[in-house]
Amino acid sequence: MISQAYIAAAAGNIISFVTGTSLSWSSPILPKLNVTDVDDIPFGRQITAEENSWIGSLLSLGAVFGPFIYGYLADKIGRKFTLMSIGIPFLVAYLMLAFSEIVELYYVARIIIGVAIGGVFTVIPMYTGEIAEDSNRGALGSVMNVLLTFGLLFSYSVGAYAPMVAYNVILAVVPGAFMVLFFFVAPETPHYLVAKGDLDAASQCLRKLRGSDKIDDELDDIKTQIEQSKEGSITDLFKSKGLIKALIITLALVGFQQLSGINAVLFYAQIIFNASGGGIPSEVSSIIIGAVLFGTSFVTPLFVDKLGRKILFYFSAVGMIISEIPLGLYFYLKDDGSNVDDISWLPVVSLIVYIITYNCAFGPLPWAVMSELFPSNVKSTASSITSAFCWFISFLITKFFSQIVDGIGMGPSFWMFAGFCVLAFFFTLFVVIETKGKSFEEIQEILGS
Repeated sequence: MISQAYIAAAAGNIISFVTGTSLSWSSPILPKLNVTDVDDIPFGRQITAEENSWIGSLLSLGAVFGPFIYGYLADKIGRKFTLMSIGIPFLVAYLMLAFSEIVELYYVARIIIGVAIGGVFTVIPMYTGEIAEDSNRGALGSVMNVLLTFGLLFSYSVGAYAPMVAYNVILAVVPGAFMVLFFFVAPETPHYLVAKGDLDAASQCLRKLRGSDKIDDELDDIKTQIEQSKEGSITDLFKSKGLIKALIITLALVGFQQLSGINAVLFYAQIIFNASGGGIPSEVSSIIIGAVLFGTSFVTPLFVDKLGRKILFYFSAVGMIISEIPLGLYFYLKDDGSNVDDISWLPVVSLIVYIITYNCAFGPLPWAVMSELFPSNVKSTASSITSAFCWFISFLITKFFSQIVDGIGMGPSFWMFAGFCVLAFFFTLFVVIETKGKSFEEIQEILGS
């Protein structure tokens, strides 16, 4: 029988599916806004290169602010109702994208979507971390990546061929359905209920999640955690070396996640494949990337609680290094005028290897680790800071990726990303702690809190 915790995590992560479609939305849509037949463009003209970069990057800028809004709401109205509320901006923004006829409304919609995405990456790890047990915390935390990558695949597959209006209307329907389903299927987290003093509701919630009446020890542990960490504020994050180390770990992990180049690949996949000049149509290449992302998203839930976090991070960093170096070499040779017809397959193969290894750890695990390292009194604050930092780095990369490519070339750009993966490997080796199967108290002891 499937655990209620898995059902709740899956229902909650429908919003992660919407997030995935949003992250890759620009890849199939931007080429449509650049076609020569302006009758097919809602603005009646091609967009400029500057407008292209803003449409691609404003999502990340909006996501910088979302964590603080939804992190605050998570503490005030609860994890469940905060997650439900995130569906509203998604719904509104996609209706705007469906029917807008001026580019400025596209800007506004992308910012609104970004704010919602910032909320997803803040509250989903918090929610799944608080309904999970020590034995399945890594797997539940990785469900987010499964649904997110399914959204990426959906966007690459449907967005490339569906009319823009119909596609955006479809994307508006999903968050509406999510809000209804999540209301009926998912409970509030026991941590939040204990923090609010509703012990009876917390007990009922735990019984429902565990499918058992033997919840007294776990409830006592939660009460102890809450009692030891009341009335937290941002200053509490810096009151112990352990929490400072936890914050450094989470900020670095999400920073390396972005600096590996993932959002440059997701946002501009078709543009990258067009630049490669390979024989495979860019739309098909993007679908292949989306399929690999989704297919490999099941790896982490299966192995993270068996092998541990660090070994997967090692594998992920090394894999990204050995995929981005030859990818950079291909573009360097092509831009240098060399004949690359015999290796036209290399960009697709390199990106497939990159996606597989990224998706094994640096994609999903920074968020799962974040949910494990902080006590309840500072968890929402730490999540907000981490998510905001992540999306600020993402904004810089997506906004200036084209300028970086123009300045140093596509090849050196991927070598730069590979260099950050080298740093990620050594940071994991010397700084990141292993949290596999450890209780919250054990994790805090390792950190030195």
